[in-house]
Amino acid sequence: MMRLSWPLLLAALVACGSSSRPTQLPVDPPPTMTPPESTPTSNSVEPALSYPPTRRDDVADVLHGVRLADPYRWLEDEKAPEVQTWMEVQDQHTRAELAKLSGRDAFEKRLSELFYFDAISAPMNQKGRYFYTRKHANKEKTVVYWRAGETGAETVLFDPNEWSKDGTKGLGGWWPSHDGRYIAYNVKENNADEAVMHVFDLTTGKDLPEVIAGTKYGSPSWTPDGKGFYYTWVPEVGNGVTIADRPGFAELRFHRLGTAPAQDTLIHPATGNPKTFLHGAVSRDGHWLMVAIQHGWNSSDVYYKDARKPAAAWTPLAVGIEATFDVVVWKDRFYITTNDGAPRYRVFKVDPRTPDLANNRKAWQELIPQSDATLERATVIGGHLVLTYLRNAASEIELRTLDGKPVRKLALPGIGTSIGLEGDPDEDTAYFAFTSFTDPQVIFKTSVASGKTQEWARIKLPIDTSKMVTEQVFYPSKDGTKISMFIIRHKDAQRTGKNPTILYGYGGFNVNLTPAFAATRAFWIEQGGVYAIPNLRGGGEYGEDWHRAGMLLKKQNVFDDFLAAADKLIADGWTSPQHLAIQGGSNGGLLVSAAMTQAPEKFKAVICAVPLIDMIRYHLFGSGKTWIPEYGSAEDPEEFKVIAAYSPYRKAVENGQVHYPALLMDSADHDDRVDPMHARKFVAAVRHAQAGAAPVLLRIERNAGHGGADLVKQQVDRAADQFAFLLSLLK
Repeated sequence: MMRLSWPLLLAALVACGSSSRPTQLPVDPPPTMTPPESTPTSNSVEPALSYPPTRRDDVADVLHGVRLADPYRWLEDEKAPEVQTWMEVQDQHTRAELAKLSGRDAFEKRLSELFYFDAISAPMNQKGRYFYTRKHANKEKTVVYWRAGETGAETVLFDPNEWSKDGTKGLGGWWPSHDGRYIAYNVKENNADEAVMHVFDLTTGKDLPEVIAGTKYGSPSWTPDGKGFYYTWVPEVGNGVTIADRPGFAELRFHRLGTAPAQDTLIHPATGNPKTFLHGAVSRDGHWLMVAIQHGWNSSDVYYKDARKPAAAWTPLAVGIEATFDVVVWKDRFYITTNDGAPRYRVFKVDPRTPDLANNRKAWQELIPQSDATLERATVIGGHLVLTYLRNAASEIELRTLDGKPVRKLALPGIGTSIGLEGDPDEDTAYFAFTSFTDPQVIFKTSVASGKTQEWARIKLPIDTSKMVTEQVFYPSKDGTKISMFIIRHKDAQRTGKNPTILYGYGGFNVNLTPAFAATRAFWIEQGGVYAIPNLRGGGEYGEDWHRAGMLLKKQNVFDDFLAAADKLIADGWTSPQHLAIQGGSNGGLLVSAAMTQAPEKFKAVICAVPLIDMIRYHLFGSGKTWIPEYGSAEDPEEFKVIAAYSPYRKAVENGQVHYPALLMDSADHDDRVDPMHARKFVAAVRHAQAGAAPVLLRIERNAGHGGADLVKQQVDRAADQFAFLLSLLK
């Protein structure tokens, strides 16, 4: 089987997985939190009335006849000595202020108990060699193991805890060959996206000599004989290649083991368009080679050819259609999940002899019609189609024959999240993970043929989750659209209007927020807090129409949905503006910064992490050009009107004096996805505009990328700072 799906080029959401077939769901959400602010209370954080100085310049642009002030343009240049000094001083100031907060040390102790735990992932069976990961309660980073057979002796494969004394070197993705002899793996510095690929030989216990740079999106796809793999390559920055334009230089290459990477064969050239991304894979039997050109998160062009005929031309499968196509290849048939004509997705079965949807639409056999649930994933395991759905943002799993006939629904323990079955198309044994807001992850082993299922592994944490409850509510947004929201709380919580509450959101890139356990949320509930997660437009919980209703010219809908969620929590008596915080990272950082600049009176505190905020200039930095299909560009006159109206940095600069909520901005010193200039400029602008006494702080995580640091101790330290900040304000 081969699965052709899209790499995540998000302004990110979840911490990256360490395996090519993840079965262990994250125990914690992205290390990014965002709370809001309001009137100071007697136990508020001591207002930092005097901040390290920040220069304000008279800089402005004129775009489409509109003057755009940009007094902190100089903070964009991170390499400038003045900016480096400014960052160091700001971070020192913030950490000194956070260290003063009452209860912080006790919070750190309790969070350590919850963050350091033992866990195992489901195994990946490659011809009798089993690969899996272990998280150890006494180690900072997850370790990869292998064993011969399901019960063989456990042997360490990769232990990134031993790779560097300071923990800066880490493991990215890892991909075994089909026979399990070779494992391609990415090494990353400072948990950044940038990666270098190595190949380990299990037989000799040593790395092969070749090292491949430029593999941050590599995702190698092995040939059946294990002698080589296809991968996506991007050149280093420099020599005419900029960070912003780099995705347009992505190529599909083939690497044969034992050869120099410089000699790798070009399989598909770069598109030359930084708004696109290119990815490829070969089928399990080596027959079909697929390539996809992704246009944002709502469109993809897919081509294929016979991999056994290198000179063969690429044949269009689905090209020029405003829809996404996710392809699974098994036994010379293409199983294609698409939202073409079906915003909640459907599955087609296609004979390679009758390709090109544009000209052979009738030849595409619809196996699985669109339903009233959203189809997240379709794959082939144990000779069956396995379908993973979302219904009201919770998982359902269904098995069907390869002709689409129903077999059974897989019984899940409750309302929660599963990424679906993980296994091979020709093997009966499969595994699946399940989690909910109140249940740490459990992994189950199942037989596809019989349906017999048993528990395989469970995460155990020192916390009584029976005291936590979840409810799902629905509320109208500004335009009347019904929005769903999960509320997690202690079972004895009362509607006093005084519960310290965190409202967390994302709302973009077709990303789904579904029930999953997080130690941070459990800690918050222990402290008497309420945690709320709405399913905003821009996400994919209710299909592609839901996604499109929160992107481009309709982006304001996302902010309206979020503000309406705050109103719902207040109206229902769970909290009040004096006790309500908002939290978000990356695209969610845009969300909470927009919320605090549009309705600062609704919140007491904000924790904003690794955000996009200067939306007028975002596309000039990091991976920004790949997000233009999602946000649009200020260079387009119509899109400019919408972007300029909500861009949080512009509003903070131009709105004058405002009583803003308290802000803790979390940034990372090696974020090579979303440029940290957004965080720097916004903090400077909000400080200048702050009419009240609420603090505005910038915390910079060292040796960390967009997903934060991968050392548990740094995650604990960050969470302790965040919760001390919040509880000093909200209680």
